[in-house]
Amino acid sequence: MSHDALNPPVLPSVLATGQRPSRLQRQGRYTPESMRHPGKMLPAIANLVIRTFTRAGDLVVDPMCGIGTTLVEAIHLGRNAAGVEYEPDFVHLTLGNLRHAHARGASGRRQVACGDARNVATIYRDLHGEAALVLTSPPYGARTHGHIRSGRDNGGGKVVKNHHRYSTDRGNLAYRPLAALLDAFGQILLGSGMLLRPAGVIAVTVRPIRVNGELIDLPGQVIDTARQHGLVLTGRHVALLAGLRDGRLVSRASFFQMLEAGRARDRGIPACVTAHEDLLIFQKAADLAGAVR
Repeated sequence: MSHDALNPPVLPSVLATGQRPSRLQRQGRYTPESMRHPGKMLPAIANLVIRTFTRAGDLVVDPMCGIGTTLVEAIHLGRNAAGVEYEPDFVHLTLGNLRHAHARGASGRRQVACGDARNVATIYRDLHGEAALVLTSPPYGARTHGHIRSGRDNGGGKVVKNHHRYSTDRGNLAYRPLAALLDAFGQILLGSGMLLRPAGVIAVTVRPIRVNGELIDLPGQVIDTARQHGLVLTGRHVALLAGLRDGRLVSRASFFQMLEAGRARDRGIPACVTAHEDLLIFQKAADLAGAVR
């Protein structure tokens, strides 16, 4: 979809991206090994954002691509894709998903680099000014949820949680304190902006998190960080993780999300399971200023 800085596409305020559970959204479209990643973007969100802000042949970039959800959805839609991922193991998963997508008929070109997302503008210096869309999400670190094996699954033993953390490499941004994570994310946004073509869009999916029981407005802090690095918020949308049925929400919460919410309520904290992510749409302030001259 073609657009200019002053006339971007219009999205509804609430996006029904959770009509199918995440497992079914990935089934057959991603390799089974991909489920090992602790913080995957919902494919329906990536697909909707890419369809809205790009057209066939455009370049889509994800500087923290994880298992490659952004890249996979892009090449399925005939877009070209470039990603960066810090963890070598996850680069392997991304490449597997991209090969799988091409085997299923995806036509877009793709490239993936193993490196630090803060250096995305250096890693892809040949792509400066080329990207129609940068789509990404900050890591949630130890706050990711993973998978479980219950006593029923393991012969009556205790509940076992796995795939809920990144590797032990302390260089991973997921292990940084919140202030340091936001500082690094600002550097990533700055570098990503260098890859954008005029009127290009940076889209970020992010949700509130709890740190030591305290609810942190991470979407609001991401907005502030983006503003400090030359970006303007041009859209904020609710991307549902829950389903919609007859006007009611159908929870897609994981076992541990429900368990932690219950524990918090037992401590007197009015916690609820997360039903949506914020989808934040940014454009470069310089693009918007130039468009009104």
